[in-house]
Formats: sequence, structure tokens, C-alpha cells
Amino acid sequence: MSENNLIIGTAPDSWGVWFADDEKQTPWQRFLDEVVEAGYKTIELGPYGYLPTDPARLADELTQRGLSISAGTVFTAFHRGITGDAWEQAWQPARQVAELTAALGGEHIVVIPAMWRDDVTGEAVESGTLDAAAWADLAGGHDRLGRILAEEYGLKQQFHSHADSHVCAQPEIERFLEVTDPAFTTLCLDTGHAEYGGASSVDLIRKYPERIGYLHLKQINPDILATVREQDMTWAAANIAGVMCEPPSGLPDLRQVIDEVEKLGRPIYGIVEQDMYPVKDFSVPLPIATRTRDYLLSCGSRTCV
Repeated sequence: MSENNLIIGTAPDSWGVWFADDEKQTPWQRFLDEVVEAGYKTIELGPYGYLPTDPARLADELTQRGLSISAGTVFTAFHRGITGDAWEQAWQPARQVAELTAALGGEHIVVIPAMWRDDVTGEAVESGTLDAAAWADLAGGHDRLGRILAEEYGLKQQFHSHADSHVCAQPEIERFLEVTDPAFTTLCLDTGHAEYGGASSVDLIRKYPERIGYLHLKQINPDILATVREQDMTWAAANIAGVMCEPPSGLPDLRQVIDEVEKLGRPIYGIVEQDMYPVKDFSVPLPIATRTRDYLLSCGSRTCV
């Protein structure tokens, strides 16, 4: 990473990619080409299997385009248990992502917790709150995962609070930080998901500067968010309704966020993630990604791509 504090990158998510394979998503070759055209140099892997999983082939594709990898992404449900099959269900896909990320020179693994209700039907698959035992498992699982990622792969675990998960609102995020080991678990502060849950990104940066390890930069349309809350919409339905909007038209104020991040005085990735699945027209993501990059670079004196 450079001497600049905030390194702007992007992710397949900003091209409408949620799954390894889906005809509604931008083809991976087009994604990589348009990332370069938009002016980015750093990307996340996205869902495992979307980009080629053979390290040599993917490295060649990236090198041809002058791109590098910042992180891979995994999904966990440690609050449901951390031993036996429960651990293996999390670890086996995490191992694949860790191996590929490390092979390509990435530094981080973004870890997203399971949602408590079905993303499509909206039906609750479990309670929306955790008891003391579940909180203990949640913390223990992430600390164990973070230790393995660090010791065996040289990777840093970045926990991503998420809409419709048990860690979404600010009290939940703060409790998670309090019960996990800072040596192995830091925060992927997603400004959009924080806003969605009523949390303040600026406040979290100020209160827990040493726990901010990575950023996802996005904004929420406050008017649509009000409708989402009124109608108790699922995260997927909220996205279709347009709750995620192009900066700088939404909240939080990313200039304020970037100002606080630059005060940390250390390099940190800020990855643009504008959820837009499903993409109805493959020509839509590129101009948005280009404008967003230009806007973010205008926000900070020590921000670069």
C-alpha cells in the first residue's frame, strides 16, 4: 500500500454481483475491463467462484490489467455453534477464499454474518436477537477464525456488520467489538450498512479508532430507508427499491467519514460497494463507478486509488 491513508478500490458488488454465477450479473471479464476503464487499481474477489479460482489464471488476468486484490469475502454463522459440523461449515469455504486471497497478495478477509431472516421471503429463520450463549459463540468463532487467518495465511479478519443480521445497529456493533479480541478481529466498517442499522460511522471511527481495519464506502437513500423501516422490508427488497444510492446523494456524509479515517494516520482500504443486484442493463455500473471514484478522490487530501 502507498503512504496515502485511504486507498480507494472497488468490488464486483458495484457491478451487480452477489453470486458466483448468475445470468443477471455482469460477466467477470467485462467487470475486470470496466474496473480499469473506471480508473480503479484495487478490487475485492467478490463471491468465491465469480472470478477464476485458479491462482495462476487469475493472477494473469489481473496482471494484464494492472489490478491487485485487497480482500476476499466469506460468510459465517458462528452464533449457531462453533464446534464440529458448525465449525467445518464455516471453515471449509473460508479456507478456499483464504488460500486464493493469500496467493494473490491480498491482505484481508471480509467476514459477513448470517442473516436472521430469509433474504427472499422475509420469513424469520431464527430469533432476531442473541442470548448470552450465542454471543459467546459469535465472539469465540470469530476470534478463532481470525487467529487461523493470521497465523496460517497472514491475513487480517475484517468483520462486516450487515443488514438483517444480529450485528447491525450501533449497540450491537459496539458489543461485538467489546467481546472480541482486537488482535484477531477488527471491523470492516460498511458505511451503508451502518447507516441502514442506524449506526454512525463517524462516531464508530472516533470511539474505536484501533478497531477500524477496512472500509466499504456506500450511501443510503434516507427517504427509501424510511419506507423500508415502515414496511419492514428485507435487505434484498430494500435494494430492489433503491435504498442504496450513488454518492454523494445519500447518507452518511462520506466527506466526514474520509476526514475521520485520514486522521487515523495509517493506510486503510476504502472499497466502493454499491449494491445493485440484479443489473437490468450491463451498461449501468460503469458510469456510476467512474463518477463515484472521482467524487471520493475529491473528498480527502490523502486519498488515492
